[in-house]
Amino acid sequence: MGPTRAQFVQYAPAALAVVPLAAGPWSALAAAAAGAGAWAVGASAPVLRSLIACGLTTTGCGIAASEVLAVGMNPLIALGLAVPAGAAALAHHRNLTGHTPAAALTPATTVQATGTGTGLSSQEQVIAAFWAEFISGPTQTEGRKLIQPGATLEQLALQIDSHVTFTGIITLPPGQQVKVREADIASVYKVPVSQVELGDPKHYAPNALPVTVQLTAPAAQPQITAGTPTTPEELWAAYVAGPEGAMPGTTLTVTRYDGPLDWEGIATRDRRAIGTVNLQDLAGNLDLETIQIALAPGDKPSQMGIRVMREHALMHGTMLSSVLDELAMDSRGYVRAGTYVDSRAALLPLAQPGSGARHLYLVGGSRSGKSGLLEQILLSAHLSGIAVILASPQAGTIAGASLSAYLGDGLDEAMGALRLAYALMLDREARYRSPAFPFTDPLVLFVVDEAHMLLSASSPYHAEAKAIVEQLTRRSLKRGIGVVLATQTPLAEDLGNSTVIRSQLLIGGGAVFLRCAKGQGSLVGANAVEGAEGIDLSMIPSQWPGQYAKVADRDMSGLATEVAAAPEDGTFGLGYLLTPGSQAVQFRSLHLDVPPVSLAGGEPPVGIEDCDAWRERDAIAQTPMVDKRGKNLIGSLADLLAAAEGAPSIQEAAHHNPAHLHAVPAPVRPGGAPAASEGQELIKPRILELLQEHSIPMTAETIARKLETSAKNVKPRLSELKKRGEVTNENGLWKAAG
Repeated sequence: MGPTRAQFVQYAPAALAVVPLAAGPWSALAAAAAGAGAWAVGASAPVLRSLIACGLTTTGCGIAASEVLAVGMNPLIALGLAVPAGAAALAHHRNLTGHTPAAALTPATTVQATGTGTGLSSQEQVIAAFWAEFISGPTQTEGRKLIQPGATLEQLALQIDSHVTFTGIITLPPGQQVKVREADIASVYKVPVSQVELGDPKHYAPNALPVTVQLTAPAAQPQITAGTPTTPEELWAAYVAGPEGAMPGTTLTVTRYDGPLDWEGIATRDRRAIGTVNLQDLAGNLDLETIQIALAPGDKPSQMGIRVMREHALMHGTMLSSVLDELAMDSRGYVRAGTYVDSRAALLPLAQPGSGARHLYLVGGSRSGKSGLLEQILLSAHLSGIAVILASPQAGTIAGASLSAYLGDGLDEAMGALRLAYALMLDREARYRSPAFPFTDPLVLFVVDEAHMLLSASSPYHAEAKAIVEQLTRRSLKRGIGVVLATQTPLAEDLGNSTVIRSQLLIGGGAVFLRCAKGQGSLVGANAVEGAEGIDLSMIPSQWPGQYAKVADRDMSGLATEVAAAPEDGTFGLGYLLTPGSQAVQFRSLHLDVPPVSLAGGEPPVGIEDCDAWRERDAIAQTPMVDKRGKNLIGSLADLLAAAEGAPSIQEAAHHNPAHLHAVPAPVRPGGAPAASEGQELIKPRILELLQEHSIPMTAETIARKLETSAKNVKPRLSELKKRGEVTNENGLWKAAG
């Protein structure tokens, strides 16, 4: 079977390029035979012209080579005459195949060509030929306009893997500027403009610009059919990395795969930070429950660790007694609170050595493990030499309460502990004027369990508690007093609808989020917390998946009645730990298998320094710090101690109020006798007696606060007393005359 027309026309010039050196003058006959054969098979006119030109060139080269050999000249000269013949054959090949370089460059085998040292490969030669023919020149083709003469392609390199790509540097003489554009190169090599990339001229010399051309497009991403099992990478590309996914623009690299519901990987976004991730959106993209997914921010902001779990990694928990040495505060002020889902220790900040204490916001419903974590914090504070003031409105709920220096057990007593913590801050502010606390006194941790019982609008202490906690969270850190607030839900109502309290808690330390009641655990919308987007705490189950079936199938006849609950019997302590500037990470608190008091070693609680606030703690705990309207919080230690002078002690209050019912003491007169209410006694004698008793000048607001009335009632009476010459006023400060 003879050659086809295409084969004949294609390979005839190659034969003509070889014949001159061997046949000499007979090459003319070979050229004539090739031309006649091309005409016979019906080649087009341009192809015939190209073949005739190739034949003439090779014939001339053949005759010259024959003469050189005949006269005995150097054979290398005859060999050199084959170069024009080869160039003519290459030109004919371009004319024959047309302008389709991408197809011509598709390799038969995968090779890595560098184009250095050993010369250009065959594919690189074709790339360079097209560049010279259409972009830089020189060229012999008539009627063809070059894109930029002299813009040569240097350092050509070809890479062949899943697709064919070549790189190089467009180079011009010094003083000239590269004007070749992506569209020009794309038109020469017949590829989309998106597959051509030029370097930014701002970062390179004007006469040297790098270029990368992808000659063949990469393989299309596989289409995922609904309902068909796919790999994690395919699921990620289709649902998570898309524009509407939870992590757009990311790619997933799987590091461990044990099935579609048990794998780990790293999500990466090219040269951009991933930021916070909405966990609910991610769970929806992967068609999983939020409890089955754990995020772990990496060292690089452009990476995020992902873990999908069939059986939760924290199901069996970590016993507290086995890590007792790790509960004391380290040099950075952190203590161990539990274990992250990747088995790393979960650390909580209790102090900031050199600049003060830290706050903590703790959320958790009934049987979520909140009380256990508070007991662990009390033990860590005790082991770290931190004094504790504990307020527990719901009496008898904290097993480690005896580790505190002051305990307010019950609603009224818890309010007293709150007043004492505020008084201690005022005391330290009066004693240490410098903003930096010198730490000659111990760090203090003020812990409030069930804080909503004091702060919510339904609490009898709502206004006073809200005012005090707002001031504590704002001002106490530099005085070495940290605040730990524990509530049952993340709702704003539990913090007295105060955005100040929650923002200061989160900025000043961090947060722990445990399981909440259904419908009350969402951290989106009005309850959004930066770094915990998309978390719904009510989605944390009270039992591990499958536990209900185990209970239903259990034979109750032989069940032991005195068996300690194993950690895997419930999800208490499971939640999310959030530290400032990070993503909330799933963790589980340590399991209290023994009471914290037994782990404290029998040592007494860490004491608070001997100061005015501590010495007068009983009176301070019974002294309301706001007026009847919940306004005008006492702002100085002197005013507070003056208000506490006539307050009954805790023992006296308990004797007259055995049921511990809340009762606000009546206003006191400077001499200690109870003051008559308005309407029973004129207020002017009380004002005058107060100013005569205290030699320091007072504002009208201070006088009103001390007399348990409003400034509106005091100011007209002061004016009347001034007219009678009994008081004087200098720049708004009132004092008794004489």
